[in-house]
Amino acid sequence: MLAREQSLWKTAHYSERQTAGPMSMSKPRLDQPGLIQVAGVIDQAEAEVLVACGVRFLGFPLRLPVNAEDLTEAQAARIIRALPPECCGVLITYADTADEVLALCRDLGAGAVQLHGPIAAAELARIRAAAPALGMIKSLVVGEPSSRGLRQTVEAAAPHVDAFITDTFDPATGASGATGKTHDWAVSRDLVALSPRPVILAGGLTPDNVADAVRAVAPAGVDAHTGLEGADGRKDPERLRRFIAEAKAAFRQTAHRGG
Repeated sequence: MLAREQSLWKTAHYSERQTAGPMSMSKPRLDQPGLIQVAGVIDQAEAEVLVACGVRFLGFPLRLPVNAEDLTEAQAARIIRALPPECCGVLITYADTADEVLALCRDLGAGAVQLHGPIAAAELARIRAAAPALGMIKSLVVGEPSSRGLRQTVEAAAPHVDAFITDTFDPATGASGATGKTHDWAVSRDLVALSPRPVILAGGLTPDNVADAVRAVAPAGVDAHTGLEGADGRKDPERLRRFIAEAKAAFRQTAHRGG
């Protein structure tokens, strides 16, 4: 079944995304309950596996200060522009100016951007004014030396962004994403309660712990990267399917109990 779905996906032609930039595409629904994002797409074949498994938000980390990039910007652009219309290519970046963010999103054809580093509220406002259809996610990295200011980040960014995403800081490497490490979920739960925008949970999530994480935090969505990879470093279809099934079941449970 997976091979057939991938074949159908490859034969489709989606002309809107071939020419549309972030200013002209329809805005992605980052407020949809039970959102699932998978980050670290490494090539076209992996993107096809993700889509066939039901992933609708695909993350592409680029212009990173610590971790190596998985692919070039040109490769990412080709993959994003070939995605089915129900899928969204998400630029994950530490770029901190509106001009750089907007130019990169335009070049990639990204429907959303995850701003993973410090960025001034004025720059967020400029991005929003220039690209109202661009989905905007601001990271909240738990464990960073500056993480005591997460409340202030939420208050400053909330008027301009569509969602927040929590992630884990690794003091050993200085990385604030793709660490494979969890953080104190109580902190993320507090941020969910505080934020007027949806909060997506990331940081060390796997098929084995995502259900517990959703029940503990009650996030609007979840994001995974290294926790879905096999020994070869590629996303494993079986781990993907199990992650999605466990996450969806936990989302249904939290929705039933009211969060």
